[in-house]
Amino acid sequence: MNAPLELCIFTEPQQGASYDDQLAQAQAAERLGFDGWFRSDHFLAMGRADPLPGPTDAWTTLAGLARETRGIRLGTLVSSATFRHPSLLAIQVAQVDAMSGGRVELGLGTGWFREEHEAYGIPFPHQRFGLLEEQLEIVTGLWSTPVGEGFDFSGRHYGLDGAPGLPKPVQQPVPIIIGGAGPRRTPALAARFATEFNIGFRSEDAIAAAFDGVRRACEDLGRDPATLRRSVALPTVVAADEATYLRRLAAIDADPDTFAEVNIAGSPGSAVEKVLRLRELGADRVYLQLVDLRDLEHLELIASEVVPHLR
Repeated sequence: MNAPLELCIFTEPQQGASYDDQLAQAQAAERLGFDGWFRSDHFLAMGRADPLPGPTDAWTTLAGLARETRGIRLGTLVSSATFRHPSLLAIQVAQVDAMSGGRVELGLGTGWFREEHEAYGIPFPHQRFGLLEEQLEIVTGLWSTPVGEGFDFSGRHYGLDGAPGLPKPVQQPVPIIIGGAGPRRTPALAARFATEFNIGFRSEDAIAAAFDGVRRACEDLGRDPATLRRSVALPTVVAADEATYLRRLAAIDADPDTFAEVNIAGSPGSAVEKVLRLRELGADRVYLQLVDLRDLEHLELIASEVVPHLR
């Protein structure tokens, strides 16, 4: 019998959301029984979104939510390796994990939004996979260093000399999410470092291919593929009637002619069918991307009309 499918809420606060907006959605997601609340790690709005009230920092937000929720998983999907020094990131994540009582997950990726980096003067190197690999080595190395010992690292991008590897997170290990559609390097990194491999914003054929690729990467490394959770993240718009569906698409500036081609879209029944197909492809967890955080009725509809058919 398959393990229960996990369903998480995933949102994009840089599109225009305050901390209070995020708190309200996260608390509603917890009350309604979703497994996790995850947010992007961006500082610049994309497209024609209203950017007000301005960006919020992902790990500052998660620290607040850690103290204002009780059981829901919290994390990033995903933090950019270009934003934070890995030693500081290890401290931040460990502290938020302790603040939450052991409910944090770290999604970490190379970063991709060049305009965001240019706007804030953040370096955006052309080659970023090496940066990500070293960050993963440092974060996991610091967390696993025995208390009283130091962690040394000498790489192309970073050097550490006797770092104490403190504080320790509550979870050992903290779940790490690595994702992407790359055919070789991303699956290899996931097989080596990750608890979860994620693929987002792709067709079902592309999802199946990515899952197959990471399975083979695990086998090449001698890791049991069953120890690596597989997940899918897709924009989600569900409504009980056509008028509400179109209103929700307009609120996130989505094209009604193409949105349903790849995403979780339409009636509650259509959403159920889509998520079940994702599970058949091998997904253990599905992230429902809800960009309009203030539409809590949307969240309630999914909880009452979609979720019961998936568990």
